[in-house]
Amino acid sequence: MTRCRILRPLVLVLLVLASPLPAQSQTQNRAPCQAPDPVCTATSRVFQISSFDPIASAVLIAPGLLVTNRHAIADTNDAVISLPQGGHVTGRVVPTAYLGDLLLLSAPEIQAPDPLPTAEVGPESQLYTIGVDIRRRVIRVYKPGRLLLPPVAGKPLARMHHDAHSQPGNSGGALVDSKGRLVAIVTSGGEGRNEAIPASEIKKLKALSGPQHEAASHALGLAYRTCIEALEAVPASRKRIPPKAATVLKDQCGRTNNRQLWDLAGQTFGRQGKTEDAIEMFSRALDQDPNAINSMLSLAIVLHLSGRYTDEVPLLRRLLKIIPSDAGILRLGVQAGAWGGDKALMENSLRLMDTHYPKLAPMARSFIEKNPTPPKRRQKR
Repeated sequence: MTRCRILRPLVLVLLVLASPLPAQSQTQNRAPCQAPDPVCTATSRVFQISSFDPIASAVLIAPGLLVTNRHAIADTNDAVISLPQGGHVTGRVVPTAYLGDLLLLSAPEIQAPDPLPTAEVGPESQLYTIGVDIRRRVIRVYKPGRLLLPPVAGKPLARMHHDAHSQPGNSGGALVDSKGRLVAIVTSGGEGRNEAIPASEIKKLKALSGPQHEAASHALGLAYRTCIEALEAVPASRKRIPPKAATVLKDQCGRTNNRQLWDLAGQTFGRQGKTEDAIEMFSRALDQDPNAINSMLSLAIVLHLSGRYTDEVPLLRRLLKIIPSDAGILRLGVQAGAWGGDKALMENSLRLMDTHYPKLAPMARSFIEKNPTPPKRRQKR
């Protein structure tokens, strides 16, 4: 989500007269498509954009109106939109008081006879990400996937979690089903644990958008910019950041209401050895979205490194049910089960390792037989 260097996806927009393309057609910035025809046709509604984030995606949802991610725009007022036939137009940001990671771009030059149809996703739906290929600078359809976890009822900013392939440049793009219907806006993720905001949120976004929301929209966008730039300024090493920088991360990232930015701030605090700050960020993230797989995993890792294995166990139990073939989670399960006194978790993790990673299983068994002493706990800072 955040800038290409930090998260994994992003782009922004420029516009000129555009009409839908037939399935399998190729224009200047559309890659060949091997997906079902309705999915290929839907690529005509996805555009490359450039704004605060140099490369992201946006979806045409009505004549002259696109939706993208707030983190791709931050507090800027427009975006350059690349057109299928070549050339660019400028999309103007529609101010919004919507608190999620979406906003609208107005680009009257871009027209379409019909809006992209929407649909709800089911557990058996095949899902496709459509967005900008950051290397080739074309709109493409990626390898399909499925729903991992739906948004949690009663949590207005909870996201849809899926494993359809996504990569940098896809933020703001379309997540569609096999009939080419828009089910969500691609937002963030990585390593097969991807996230999207349900298409049903676009109606709420529209209701909270307009010139009367200029002040609120600018304040939220500025928080995004300040948070993302603070994250980018943190050195890759574990060199201690100044207290002022840590305060900016907590305050400004907190004001974004963006769960992935909270995750990134938490990961930063974790690398800095600021365990309690990291736990606070991940706990806030899970309160906003209890199904957030990446937040669960990040919190589990921080608890593991701080030696709080019994606190980590419930998270690992749930993660194993969601993604039982994740090697990292299986290793954590074996260790936390052994050191946290949860024999069932340890044995279940080992059984799943036998199934999915048989070459790793002997090493895990050797670890269990040696019954090593837990490593020294990290000191709190």
